[in-house]
Amino acid sequence: MKNPLVTVYITNHNYGSFIKQAIDSVLEQTLTDFELIIIDDGSTDASKDIIEGYADYPAVRIVYQERRGLNATNNIALRLARGKYIMRLDADDYLDPNALIVLSNTIERDDRIGLVFPDYYLVDRDGHLLGMERRHDFSTDVSLYDQPAHGACTMIRKEYLENVGGYDEQFTCQDGYDLWIKFIDTYEVMNVNLPLFYYRQHGSNLTKNENRILSTRSMIRSAHVKRQRRERRSVGIIPVRGVSVDPSSVAMQELAGRPLLRWVVDTALRTRNLDRVIVTSSDPEVLGYAREIPAGDRLLVIPRPSELGRQNVRAQLTLRYILEQYPVAALNPEVVVMLSTECPFLTAGFMDDAVHAFSLFDIDSVITVRPDHSTFYQHNGHGLHSLLPQDRFTHLERDALFRYAGGLSGFDVSVLRRAPEDEALRLGHVVIDQRSAYAVQSAFDLKVAEFLAQEAQG
Repeated sequence: MKNPLVTVYITNHNYGSFIKQAIDSVLEQTLTDFELIIIDDGSTDASKDIIEGYADYPAVRIVYQERRGLNATNNIALRLARGKYIMRLDADDYLDPNALIVLSNTIERDDRIGLVFPDYYLVDRDGHLLGMERRHDFSTDVSLYDQPAHGACTMIRKEYLENVGGYDEQFTCQDGYDLWIKFIDTYEVMNVNLPLFYYRQHGSNLTKNENRILSTRSMIRSAHVKRQRRERRSVGIIPVRGVSVDPSSVAMQELAGRPLLRWVVDTALRTRNLDRVIVTSSDPEVLGYAREIPAGDRLLVIPRPSELGRQNVRAQLTLRYILEQYPVAALNPEVVVMLSTECPFLTAGFMDDAVHAFSLFDIDSVITVRPDHSTFYQHNGHGLHSLLPQDRFTHLERDALFRYAGGLSGFDVSVLRRAPEDEALRLGHVVIDQRSAYAVQSAFDLKVAEFLAQEAQG
């Protein structure tokens, strides 16, 4: 029996309200050279009754299993698949009729392509259109591959997926991000700027759980760096003006009984990647306090000239100065992460993420960001006008806005040493959660931070 060109598999757990539309969207494809594997992952609703209605279809295979989770189910599908290409469809989403023929034609053109992914429509629970997501054109507009494909409805060359070891079952979500990191190292990735599937947004969507997504992505990046032995020698530098230089400095303001400086130092000492944490200041109070923090030789306190701490002096000058001081120079760091005392809740995981970004992507610098979906206006003399058409139906990736979240900036040391301050750097990013992005810049901010600190302890 001839193997099909494409294997589509549907993973389902209690999506009985949607799974019929997902299955029908595969069976109605204009490409007929496919097989469909339906894997029910321990559903307790009426899903089985619906799935059994397709048991006699020649192209359909059905698997019932106890609850195994997404990545274990993905690997089961990979072992069962007979197609040259494999694609997952989530049970609450559905395909455009031409999805398989367009994606398979694209990936068939070039053996170097490991995966191909499309744009997509956003729909609500009832299938009403909410918008359309348009990605950059990867054939012409993308050179930094730090924005991954959607995990589902991405067509993958099965042989290459097996070559990279399939799906890592230690991760319970973000399978697409894990594969993306694996594939961009070895194979070409491609997209099709056509919306070819319908992504349903509803209350139980996994993508609504931001903290789980971000923490899993952190673990994925860490695992890849460790596996590939790409660790970079790194230091964290905390420059502090102090009130003797800047009366508005908050570094020594207390939050839950500890100065903000101590919050950041303690977190930085919990990182896995920062070989040393360095506090630098020209303020005697700051230097004296930092020297009393019990941290052994992992915490260094280095005075800096007062002129480097003045307002409007580039922070890069301080970083270069510290890198030349013993014992920092003896460490020969490859990455420096500058930390701010204004963000006491920034986690050690995000600090490590900043270092991992240099190992995984071709960047010169990295910052923390938050996605911003606000609509911004500017007055042009005749009234307000929108800076970007963010309220339109089609959402273009190139129009997406990210707000600098603060807390840290990272630099490749070799670039930092040679580049003038005004040179444009290849800038990467780490998306952080809302709590980590909270900045203390006033007495009011400090009161809110007290509430957040108590909430975390409670």
